[in-house]
Amino acid sequence: MFKKIVLPAVLTGALALSGCGSSQPTQTAVFNPQTSNLPGALSQPGGGVLFSVGGKSSGTAAGPATAIQVNAYLWRASLDVLSFMPLVSADPFGGVIITDWYSPQAAPDERFKADAYILSREMSANAVQVTVFHQIQQNGQWVDAPVDPATANGLEDRILARAADLQAEAQNTRG
Repeated sequence: MFKKIVLPAVLTGALALSGCGSSQPTQTAVFNPQTSNLPGALSQPGGGVLFSVGGKSSGTAAGPATAIQVNAYLWRASLDVLSFMPLVSADPFGGVIITDWYSPQAAPDERFKADAYILSREMSANAVQVTVFHQIQQNGQWVDAPVDPATANGLEDRILARAADLQAEAQNTRG
């Protein structure tokens, strides 16, 4: 009974605190004519944009054949919202973000990981899907545990809200 009450409270608290962090979000920029002026885009002299994660560019220009096929605002927002968890993999071309396990300080015998999928170039609620995994430690072993569906829905809502903020910022900088 105690775990059923504490788990949602701990995860909700961790999610709330993640929005208050002072760490810089991961910088990702991929050539996309609609979003090339997003904050953090890295331009090169020839007018192309270099792909960058964490400030390290790949050194190759992304052209129309390799342009991102997912909504760049949702992509960037997903990285921002999930930044409190260690990142395992981020594929901007496929729109997949996979985190590593994260244990909240308040509950070291529990851990969570998340997979985020950006499914479209359109900014809509159907364009982002988050799957959350939960494990608890029992007898020194990590055992799968159920996840409240509201947890994934809450992350999706935060991603959509952050994407809307990024889009508004980009529109304000255009003048």
